[in-house]
Amino acid sequence: MKKLFSEYELKNIKLKNRICVPPMVVGLTEDGYVTLENVEYYRRLAKGGAGLIIQEATCVNKDGKLSERQLGIWEDGQIEGLKEIVKVVHAQDCKIFIQIHHAGVVGISESPLCPSAYIYQCSDKTVVGQEMTKEDITSIQKDFIEAGRRAYEAGYDGIELHGCHSYLISQFYNKKVNTRNDEYGTNPDRFVLEILDGIRKITPKEFIVGIRLGGFEPTLEDGIKHAKVLEQNGIDFLDISYGFSNEQEMQVSDDYQFSSAMYAAEKIKNEVTVPVFGVHKINSLEIAEEILEKTKIDIVDIGRNFLINPNWLNDAKEGKYAGKCLACPQCVVLSKDKPICPGKVLLERTAK
Repeated sequence: MKKLFSEYELKNIKLKNRICVPPMVVGLTEDGYVTLENVEYYRRLAKGGAGLIIQEATCVNKDGKLSERQLGIWEDGQIEGLKEIVKVVHAQDCKIFIQIHHAGVVGISESPLCPSAYIYQCSDKTVVGQEMTKEDITSIQKDFIEAGRRAYEAGYDGIELHGCHSYLISQFYNKKVNTRNDEYGTNPDRFVLEILDGIRKITPKEFIVGIRLGGFEPTLEDGIKHAKVLEQNGIDFLDISYGFSNEQEMQVSDDYQFSSAMYAAEKIKNEVTVPVFGVHKINSLEIAEEILEKTKIDIVDIGRNFLINPNWLNDAKEGKYAGKCLACPQCVVLSKDKPICPGKVLLERTAK
């Protein structure tokens, strides 16, 4: 595990290893404010040994939430609670970024916004997104920029713009969703670049700003193009995942041994020089090391195994059975209706 456990310098910070716990929404708040459960959850994760944690999608606007129990960063009163998360993570020699987010048409708003009028079909309902006016665009960009300021004031090492998984920035990037005829349609990067520029103007140059970007948006060629434009405009890292789920075209070699998202990350890494993160189906240290060696990406995101066992990394390093995500059809780790994760049950039985 020589490469996996090597130190890595990302802009002005040093990570103790190349393992990142990526953002995973766990829903431990009622009003968007940090609770004791949030603080303890991140304390346990930080003790688990990863070099970096990216805090779950934290909403920049009350109307942009993906769920009722989502953490928020839409007002200054939330800064003090966020500081507590930063404090407990830093106490474990772990760095932390915060992912800032707006759901757009795939959120829970009764009148969801979207770059263009768009009919979104999910499993149990049809949602009609309202085309954003120029005023809507400017207002939400300001929300992102102010969230960036609050993140800096709370002490985070950096932020990650949530630009994939069908959420608002992803909607701007995907030409099947964004059919506008103005500059935000003909130049879909503009929405993000103006946010990036706004955050840069009100935070120190050392403050890290990256993005979680859809590799297939809708095609891999589009994903590579977006990555290059972001690099040219000073993005600090690219965390590659999936794009707008209903509108992405994933053409991956049949013999590729890692995930489709990793395929996109590898191809993008070949085209840029900024740090690239890769994700999905990394459930052992051996696979993580092999990915770093073969794909040449810089950081591996290991998520659900840390949900099953916050101490997963330390246990795995000691040769213990640390737990493993079983890739259930629907993740039920912290669901109120189905609070038992089969992978966690297997871990507990093995420990006995």
